[in-house]
Amino acid sequence: MILTVPADVGRAATVEIRKITTLRAGWALLPACAGIGFVAAAVTAITGTPPQEDEVLATGTASIGLYLSVAVALAVAGVFAALGSGAEYRYRSIALSSLCTPDRDLLCGAKIAVAAVYSLLLAAAAEVGAAIGLLAFGRHKIEFGLRLVEVFAGGLLAPLCWGVIGASLGLLLRSAVLAIAAMAGWLVVAEPLLWLVLRGAGIPGFAAVLPGSATVGTVAVDSFPKSPFLPPSAASVVVLVVWAAAAGGAAWWYLRQREI
Repeated sequence: MILTVPADVGRAATVEIRKITTLRAGWALLPACAGIGFVAAAVTAITGTPPQEDEVLATGTASIGLYLSVAVALAVAGVFAALGSGAEYRYRSIALSSLCTPDRDLLCGAKIAVAAVYSLLLAAAAEVGAAIGLLAFGRHKIEFGLRLVEVFAGGLLAPLCWGVIGASLGLLLRSAVLAIAAMAGWLVVAEPLLWLVLRGAGIPGFAAVLPGSATVGTVAVDSFPKSPFLPPSAASVVVLVVWAAAAGGAAWWYLRQREI
């Protein structure tokens, strides 16, 4: 049986893909993430240490560059996705997009799906660069085992989810600037404050359901088992996916309800 993509779906996806591939940034960000991943991994592989019992990071400080490259890919994915959806309202091109794709469900789905795929490519590029750096300079310090594979898998999932969240916030807030400010404000200010409030209230475990906690738990596999703020890595994956699905669902509902 030969599976074929419906013409409407293919057309909507092609439009969204071309909005990325026709931008210089769309191509430049991929090698940039790979280069940052390589440099970060190489530096920490040279200066760091292998996994040790008294270290917080389960894969050792020599692998910090991998986490830094994932963090960069995550930030770039969220910002680029928010710019892609929110800027449609700034430049009033959303009306033209709706003419090309009148089905609001399809329009929303294409935007979020393409943002997710591009975010995955950014994460993959960063991890390829980091992997080369670790192989070149950290072969005697890095334990290439199941835990590291889980870190790489989490490093792919987290930017993908934040790409979905960024694109969804752009559609919800109808502004790229507000969407980026909302993500940065939440992760840098609001959620750390909530951690302190919950800890002061004696219920720090509630922080485990927050998106920032789930992101750290997804990538830093088994690195902070005693932290009351972070859920186990498997639970973190579920929580983060739920947040991404909730953001995508809210954007879909809002796009259906409001006039463009």
